[in-house]
Amino acid sequence: MLLVLAGSILTFTMVQEATVVEPFEKGTVVIEQDVDSGPVKLRSDVQVEPLVEQRYRNIVRQAYDYSCGSAALTTVLNYYVGRTLSERQVMEGLLHYGESDRIVERRAFSMLDMKRLVTALGYPSGGFRATIDDLKDLDHPAIVPIHHAGFKHFVVLRTIRDGRVYMADPSVGNISFPLAQFEEKWDDNVLFIVFPGSDTPLDNLELKEEDLRFIDDQTMTLLALERMPAFHEATERRVQNLLERQKNNPDGTVENTRKQLYYRRN
Repeated sequence: MLLVLAGSILTFTMVQEATVVEPFEKGTVVIEQDVDSGPVKLRSDVQVEPLVEQRYRNIVRQAYDYSCGSAALTTVLNYYVGRTLSERQVMEGLLHYGESDRIVERRAFSMLDMKRLVTALGYPSGGFRATIDDLKDLDHPAIVPIHHAGFKHFVVLRTIRDGRVYMADPSVGNISFPLAQFEEKWDDNVLFIVFPGSDTPLDNLELKEEDLRFIDDQTMTLLALERMPAFHEATERRVQNLLERQKNNPDGTVENTRKQLYYRRN
């Protein structure tokens, strides 16, 4: 009886050990492929990172609609200067050392508020008026104000390369603009820089290969037209109709030649 019981326990243990699957790390995708008709499989472990984590890599995401300034400053302090601070701590510091009454009134932080806090932390800093050529020669990340989507907004300018401006945006993540588009958005041509002092700065805000994977607006439009030919056709006809209607203008700028309007029946 004891031998039967011992044998059952041993068999149960062996089966349990054989069926236990080791837990995979978070984000790991396991791909198994048959090599031949045998039981052997070719296994590959692929680490997959969510898009939202890629987009906000080395960026402190702003917690409130009005906290882009504090989030941008926290991003520079954490990923360039090397201080480990939360956005809440930076916000409290800005309220303490900055002009708290004006901050509450305008519901936003200024570069002067940033400078006062950074000085209290023991780092040199400064606000500057600059040109695009100055930005091209910068060897530090800079906090710059821009006009975007109808609002004033603070972002961290990482670098300019090959006619594009790469930024760490606390609202939408790592983004880039063509240089000409950035010039239109840049507010008052000013910037704010935190210098690391005697400490060796981190390289987390330097441009890396994965940051160069952007799709320009023209390519996006062409892809949309290829994927949705009906949209392409409608757009083409709408433009043609607009040009034809211009021929009725009495100013004579467009010749009143033969008209050819397009209509689509459903």
